Amino acid sequence: MIALIQRASYANVLVEEIIAEIDQGILAFIGVEKNDTKEKADKLLHRLLGYRIFSDNNDKMNLSLDDVKGGLLLVPQFTLAADTKKGMRPSFSSAAPPELGNQLFDYFVKQAKTNYPIVETGEFGADMKVSLCNDGPVTFWLQV
Repeated sequence: MIALIQRASYANVLVEEIIAEIDQGILAFIGVEKNDTKEKADKLLHRLLGYRIFSDNNDKMNLSLDDVKGGLLLVPQFTLAADTKKGMRPSFSSAAPPELGNQLFDYFVKQAKTNYPIVETGEFGADMKVSLCNDGPVTFWLQV
């Protein structure tokens, strides 16, 4: 599984209207590959929740999402699993089929809500408009 995470001052998702939004926190785009499992989802969530990307009093990235009591906005994004190594068009041969992608994204969201109090989500398969104010900018690629 893949998470492209961005430290945000604010983020939201629109599907005709705003369906999810957070203030300070993490916007995480979640990609599911065809060999992913619930165990990989659990490992990625553990890393995401504990990843120290917020600044402490000495301006060092030593604080996690929980330390700053920020929001977590999870957005499904199958294009993260694209193979872009050759050609002029991405290949999605490593991406999970939609049914598996939806199942694992839903599982990821359920686990996130069980383990963290402030979780918002995009909508799997929807045409979403995602906005954020990237704080830093700070962006990381997490993959398990």
